Amino acid sequence: MKKPYIICHMMISLDGRIDCAMTEHLPGVDDYYQTLEALSVPTTVTGRVTAQLEMALPGEFQAGDPTPVGKEAFSRKADAPGYEIVVDTHGKLLWPDAGEPEKPLLILTSEQASREYLTYLDDRNISWIAAGRERIDLARAAEILAAEFGVERMAIVGGSAINTAFLDAGLLDEVSILIGAGIDGRGGMPAVFDGRAMDHPVTLLHLTDVRKFDSGAVWLRYAV
Repeated sequence: MKKPYIICHMMISLDGRIDCAMTEHLPGVDDYYQTLEALSVPTTVTGRVTAQLEMALPGEFQAGDPTPVGKEAFSRKADAPGYEIVVDTHGKLLWPDAGEPEKPLLILTSEQASREYLTYLDDRNISWIAAGRERIDLARAAEILAAEFGVERMAIVGGSAINTAFLDAGLLDEVSILIGAGIDGRGGMPAVFDGRAMDHPVTLLHLTDVRKFDSGAVWLRYAV
């Protein structure tokens, strides 16, 4: 399968938490963006929950006709070195007109997304890929990203659900973790990977690099 080289890149507290409102206060938060740039990943992927909090417009799309697209399809509205990919399985997030941004938006959804929603994206000059009948077929989407959008390297920078989905699909080539010099400690906060069944086996990694920053942050890179 031809696919992009995919890295999960996250900043965490010493106890492994990734809540953005917390990590932005950790020593080393500026190092996160430097390390992301050093990875040479012009395309980034964010999950729906993170996108809804930080990127999308308020509210949800309400289709007058909820008929799903019901087949694999894609629409490329821009040719660019990299894309801002948002995973939105059912096609609910609202967006302004994309215009001609330096890093175009690309929505990754399932074949359950309504035709109306995909037309809504087209009308806003937003690229999209629909792949997978009930849920997004991440492996097939990765093939389309490589073949039709020219994506060679990308980073998953979303939440624990999207990180785990790419891991379980066998699509991650690397895990890149920046540990900030601080502890969260609050109960119930998300970790880098989360949601697997209790009897799921451990995924073993191979350490490839370690770097320490003046801030006290430590950058760890693992091959999957």
